[in-house]
Amino acid sequence: MAIQDGSGTISSGGQRYTGFVNAGDLPDQPAPIRTDGVAAWMRDNLFNGAFNSILSLAALALILYVMPGALGWLIFNANWTGGAEACRANPDGACWPFVSSRWEQFLYGFYEKSERWRIDILLGILAVGIVAMVYEKTPGRLYVAVFMLFIFPVLAFFMMYGGDLTQSKLLISALLVVGLFLSIGSRGLVKSFSTFVLVLGLALLFFRVTGLLQLTGSGSMQMLDDWLSKVVYTLPIVDTPQWGGFTLTLVIALSGIVASLPLGVLLALGRRSEMPIISLLCTVFIEFWRGIPLVAVLFMATIMFPLFLPADVKFDQLLRAVIGVALFASAYMAEVVRGGLQAIPKGQYEGAMALGLPFGKMMRLVVLPQALKIVIPGIVNTFIGLFKDTTLVLIIALFDLLGIVQASIADPNWSIKSVPYTGYAFVAIVFWICCYSMARYSRYIEDKLHTGHKR
Repeated sequence: MAIQDGSGTISSGGQRYTGFVNAGDLPDQPAPIRTDGVAAWMRDNLFNGAFNSILSLAALALILYVMPGALGWLIFNANWTGGAEACRANPDGACWPFVSSRWEQFLYGFYEKSERWRIDILLGILAVGIVAMVYEKTPGRLYVAVFMLFIFPVLAFFMMYGGDLTQSKLLISALLVVGLFLSIGSRGLVKSFSTFVLVLGLALLFFRVTGLLQLTGSGSMQMLDDWLSKVVYTLPIVDTPQWGGFTLTLVIALSGIVASLPLGVLLALGRRSEMPIISLLCTVFIEFWRGIPLVAVLFMATIMFPLFLPADVKFDQLLRAVIGVALFASAYMAEVVRGGLQAIPKGQYEGAMALGLPFGKMMRLVVLPQALKIVIPGIVNTFIGLFKDTTLVLIIALFDLLGIVQASIADPNWSIKSVPYTGYAFVAIVFWICCYSMARYSRYIEDKLHTGHKR
């Protein structure tokens, strides 16, 4: 039993303990250090030690030294109106009239002016599609993703290149596309309707390829064939050498991005396969493409690849470049994905096998989602590198955004001191906006999918 007297002494078990009893109010204490806000972030990230504080102050001094001159040249002292004469009169500022007078060429390249409406439509669809895929509450988001990944590239190539499309081909293509589109995740009547549409499209395709409609003696069949071939939809052909500018940059970059991720996943799985031949082939493929620079890949695709083809076979130069870029990026993507697969604990594989999942479902439902979540930074880093590497196509006479700007700088009408710097600054700003947007969205995805505990 413990007894406390007035002096603060406590007796317990025959022993006495002396303590302190404060009869008044405790003195005020300073407020605790804040753990949020700008000041807390600066303390934790910029000034959390002597060495980091010195580096932060040095970086701040460098920014204060460089930023006024850069902002003055780019914005405050720059030429915003007028033409070449205004830029000649003020050579100490950026010449933005050069960009404004050439913006169509920077966007479309040498594409026919009368046909640029096709690119406008495609860029509008691309922008709406990206926003719809990024926004999580978009109705039918899965269908939008399927359209953008599988249907939009075919549509974009046809609209940009042009050519003839008979009504029969249009009908067959529409039936196949609509059937595939409706079959994804559908049930009940929608599933039955999509199956019917697919079967009808495949049947018409079979009849058109084999010519059975013409071989049959039925008058109705002959009338159907005549109707299918009666109307021709024509878009003027615009050859790929006329493609250029930012449009060509998007074509090469998006094609490489869309193709490199699934190829990289397959190569990573193949390299880790227990079948020696598959593992050896994937390893040789990855190490070969990783061992040569992209410049050499482009030269091989442009100069050497046609030597292996028959003389009468023509392979489009842009298509060769896109294939080379996609294979090159897929090798790097394979190593990124393989790193994620190796980071998955062995217990995840054992747990999936204990549930009786076959290899395909185990990878698709258990292993790959976790592996890809881990390597999101590496995947986006590969995408960003691929996007910037599109500028190398200039060496094979394909004029992307940087190539168009360099060609425009050579114009004697714009032989002004500030024009080259302005052109390169414009290219840098465009690429920075695109790459930074990808980086920020990947960071958002990382934070959303993060399931551990952050410090």
